[in-house]
Amino acid sequence: MHLEQFNTAARPEAADFLRPCLDIQRWIDELADARPYSSPDALLAAGGGAANPFTPAEIEAALAHHPRIGERAQGDSAEAKLSQSEQAGLGVADAAVAGALAEGNRAYEEKFGQVFLIRAAGRSREEILAVLNTRLGNTPEAEQAIIGQQLREIAVLRLEGLIGR
Repeated sequence: MHLEQFNTAARPEAADFLRPCLDIQRWIDELADARPYSSPDALLAAGGGAANPFTPAEIEAALAHHPRIGERAQGDSAEAKLSQSEQAGLGVADAAVAGALAEGNRAYEEKFGQVFLIRAAGRSREEILAVLNTRLGNTPEAEQAIIGQQLREIAVLRLEGLIGR
């Protein structure tokens, strides 16, 4: 969908278009209700700042759509296809890195009670592993803020791809 189509779409259609980017209703509502956008950049900027900050409940719900780093998203939903594409860019991991990511994911989930989330696009598996190991030292409060930012980065990248930019 191009920007012009998004700007003129019926409200439910606009919301459905946004949902695979970030399934947080408040974020979707803010972006859909602020139409029309003058440019793709204006839409992307709005996406990066809408519904700020996310609540813990919103983050928890959004994380339900994200697989563990290094694992393939299941299904053929729009969210799963976007996640599969994002993680495909990571390439094939050697066994040591794959094992370390799996162990790091387990440690993260034990400590924080949720999946480790990071914008995978543009990062190598080794970079992600280094960030994961660093973030294991965070407090739960610090981690919530980081996850909110990562959700925004992922949403903006997805939105950029969907808007045809």
